[in-house]
Amino acid sequence: MRINPIKNRKTLTAAIVSLFMVSCINERSPVSGWAYNMSENGGFEKVPYEEQETGPGLVLIEGGTFTMGRIEHDVTYEWNNVPRRVTISSFYMDETEVSNFSYLEYLFWTGRVFGPTFPDIFYKALPDTLVWREKLAYNEPYVEYYLRHPAYRDYPVVGVNWLQANDFCAWRTDRVNEFILIREGLIDHVPNPSDQDYFSTEAYLAGKWQGQLKQKLPSFDEQNPERDVRMEDGIFLPKYRLPTEAEWEYASYGLIGNTIGERITDRRIYPWNGHGVRNATDKYIGQINANFVRGAGDYMGTAGFLNDNADVTSPVYSYWPNDYGLYNMAGNVSEWCMDVYRPNTVTDADEFRPFRGNVFTTQKRDSTTLIGGLGGEILTNVDGPLYQKFKHKVNPPSPHGVSGETAESTDSVLTILTVDANGNNNAGSEGKSDIPGRVQWREVSSAVAADNLDERRNYKSADYISYLDGDVTSSIYYDQGEDAYADKSDKLMYEYAKTSLINDKSRVYKGGSWRDRAYFLNPGTRRFLDQRQATAHIGFRCAMVRVGSPVGLGGK
Repeated sequence: MRINPIKNRKTLTAAIVSLFMVSCINERSPVSGWAYNMSENGGFEKVPYEEQETGPGLVLIEGGTFTMGRIEHDVTYEWNNVPRRVTISSFYMDETEVSNFSYLEYLFWTGRVFGPTFPDIFYKALPDTLVWREKLAYNEPYVEYYLRHPAYRDYPVVGVNWLQANDFCAWRTDRVNEFILIREGLIDHVPNPSDQDYFSTEAYLAGKWQGQLKQKLPSFDEQNPERDVRMEDGIFLPKYRLPTEAEWEYASYGLIGNTIGERITDRRIYPWNGHGVRNATDKYIGQINANFVRGAGDYMGTAGFLNDNADVTSPVYSYWPNDYGLYNMAGNVSEWCMDVYRPNTVTDADEFRPFRGNVFTTQKRDSTTLIGGLGGEILTNVDGPLYQKFKHKVNPPSPHGVSGETAESTDSVLTILTVDANGNNNAGSEGKSDIPGRVQWREVSSAVAADNLDERRNYKSADYISYLDGDVTSSIYYDQGEDAYADKSDKLMYEYAKTSLINDKSRVYKGGSWRDRAYFLNPGTRRFLDQRQATAHIGFRCAMVRVGSPVGLGGK
């Protein structure tokens, strides 16, 4: 069953006002005895809240415990998915892979908002359609038509690397939260936002958004009778993001359909019951359950009775959903996950919400006002020679396609975007430009006293990607003293391009695709690819954390 987008309901603003006037105004604190929502008591507020609403396209995945890792023969002999029991919190996941049409919506918005001033942002978002090319195959029709032709609008987008998928998630977060505020009558709908006033959730919460407010929420603070929406109001949805590897694997199995009480009655090799890849129900018996390669040279079967009805990818609503209501969790396209790849992650990571890839960050803040800065602020109202030198060097792109001069021109614009007011390069390890209007973040550091790393017990630095698997202490040179690795990389276990293809930019992707054999349809299989690369068989879907109760109002 398809999940409807955010439903119309009584506005939160009306509920807040009515609650202030009726219910909570007499409710008192159980710790101090003072009444909430009274200006004479200082105006501390308790707002009405029931539970997190389901964002557009998402399905609630009720969490629980499961055995993560290998349940089939390890035909690749990598031994990188040793079985282990873990627990996953409830979360939300897209019902389907992100489609071409959804990604074209993102490209249209990006080109319209940033194209005239910052065309490199638009270029950076474009999928690589050349991933379809093969040396000894004629795939040019897919290069030309797959992304933009309406015949493929409901097919999963491919050619998107891990970084681009994350940028899509950030855009989607802001657009959904903007829609919520417009729906609640709190901000004006701006049909044609610019790069200076488009809605950013983080900028709004930081008090630095420069768009048009329609009205504010009432406040019981006599000094500030009106206020903006805060995190404490529960109006904003959490961030869209890629699922972790553990979340993706858990959601793919859909074991909730095989659970009676606290007992899982049947294990699964695939997202459906049974040991085969064909449908076993009487109504659909014998039909293929997923889009994959059945055998050597057999991508879709025989004319007259195509086994999976797809030559390459298939529409995102093809085949049967698993017991969580998720489509194509086996086959069609493989999917990006958040995790950095390491062979030992399954055994090293925590038992609760396992994940590898933490780089702890905090918002960049001014040392005097403690107010965070926004990306691209150096270009705001700047008329200096450096800005003017590159301002018109690249022609603005059309939202429907690419126009402009050369890659050299695009690189020049990227350079100016990543220079701060002090002339320092802020591009970061990925060379990403700071997108105007978004809050900037930095890694926590022992050199910054405000980060208090010396006083922390749970972490002492920012980057834990290689913790226990790839750092110096886990290397084979550890017992030979400092001199053994003084002149080497501090990631001795994985010397990239020498003894390994693993580094801190290697990201996990899960699931089989239209060009894989049945073995990779098993959710426990693990593969990886550099986060800056893309293929014709890797797509993605978004996830979102579930805050509060893991079951919601419908549970116990």
